[in-house]
Amino acid sequence: MQGRQIKQCGLSSLTLLATFLHCNCLPHSTGGKPFPETAKEIASYAKVAKSIIDLAVYGKAQNRSYERLADFTDTIGNRVSGSKNLDLAIKYMFSALRKDGLENVHLEPVKIPHWVRGVESAVMLQPRNHTMAILGLGSSVATPQGGIEAEVLVVESFEELKKRQKEAIGKIVVYNQPFVSYGETVQYREFGASKAAEVGAVATLIRSITPFSINSPHTGWQDYQEGVQKIPTACITVEDAMMMARMAKRGQRIVVRLTMNAQTFPDADSFNTVAEIIGSEHPEQVVLLSGHLDSWDVGQGAMDDGGGALISWEALSLLKDLGLRPRRTLRTVLWSAEEQGGVGAQQYFQLHKVNISNFNLVMESDMGTFTPLGLQFTGSVQARAVMAEVMKLLKPINTTTLEEHGEGIDIEMWMDAGVPGASLHVADSRYFWFHHTNGDTMSVQSPIEMNLCSALWAVVAYVVADLEEMLPR
Repeated sequence: MQGRQIKQCGLSSLTLLATFLHCNCLPHSTGGKPFPETAKEIASYAKVAKSIIDLAVYGKAQNRSYERLADFTDTIGNRVSGSKNLDLAIKYMFSALRKDGLENVHLEPVKIPHWVRGVESAVMLQPRNHTMAILGLGSSVATPQGGIEAEVLVVESFEELKKRQKEAIGKIVVYNQPFVSYGETVQYREFGASKAAEVGAVATLIRSITPFSINSPHTGWQDYQEGVQKIPTACITVEDAMMMARMAKRGQRIVVRLTMNAQTFPDADSFNTVAEIIGSEHPEQVVLLSGHLDSWDVGQGAMDDGGGALISWEALSLLKDLGLRPRRTLRTVLWSAEEQGGVGAQQYFQLHKVNISNFNLVMESDMGTFTPLGLQFTGSVQARAVMAEVMKLLKPINTTTLEEHGEGIDIEMWMDAGVPGASLHVADSRYFWFHHTNGDTMSVQSPIEMNLCSALWAVVAYVVADLEEMLPR
């Protein structure tokens, strides 16, 4: 999940913003309203923002998003793309949103990948017998019947693999790459199989993409490169990758038997789930809030991304409870098949991009619902100035930070097309400990943190949707 780098006219957006604010010459927004007037308008929402915060954090809605998430994940469990569990999750959420009294609750059909893990195992046979914990990677092919038994080549980088490519022929390549950052290190999970296949390897075992491990493998999607032999691929634990690296350094011969029964089926029918509070003056204009409903087939998918989906529901519930109807429509979308590359969101974009001028702000929460710090934002300098004023309304819960680079695979196509985008910015140092593992359960979640996330999400969405003018592009 790499960030974006925004530069305009050779200056960073923050430098430009400071310059504009200093000279009080921010360009007028679409309707020509001077920025000081917009700032004054935003400040007038302080009491409304406080009422939303009080309801979410201290009032009758306290802990509601957490309790809803617990019921959802305990009832449904994990929800991988194409599975019956994802179908059940969509039906559950459709029913719950309607029961909550939200408006225009409906399902929008999409086609999504359908990959099934099957039985899998990896056993070290030499230099000693050791059963390894593994998780096959999404879209991986199966091993031949009876598995693959082969010697192991351990490398720490693609560069080392290239230097030792003659040694890789007929072997299982084990990547023991160090964790630098998710954005940099995930390339080994995504492309490691094809890189190894190009030099004649028969399978790959990849050190899990995490900075911390308790012998826990992490799964995720991987991409075969066109024209390259497809070989089985799985993630192993940090501990086993490091152990094999030590063995290889001592000159010990390592032999592993890998068995994987994974299958890929034709794309499955599914849905993006939608609910709204319809705008009072400009119902065609939209502020979109989102999280993804699918997860991997391990754990409960509570953190990734049950929490993001639930606060996107909770934000509408809070506003409904307070009788707040903004000028523009608030639309919550719960995506399908995000984990396979934002598949449901891409189809949503293709369907709705004809109305792109009416999309005011797109929001996504997909980095956990831990203690919120503020937002990450992508948009024009003028829009950033407006958002900075909106964030000041969150001072009562100390979540006023506005960072650069809105993130989220489900909204990136909108941002690329010029629509302002925001992602929830949380204290996420623990996120990749549990990411795509059996450890992604309700035990990771905190009701207090989810209350705060819900309050932030609702305040931002409501105020931006209710301002006299849309965010400048």
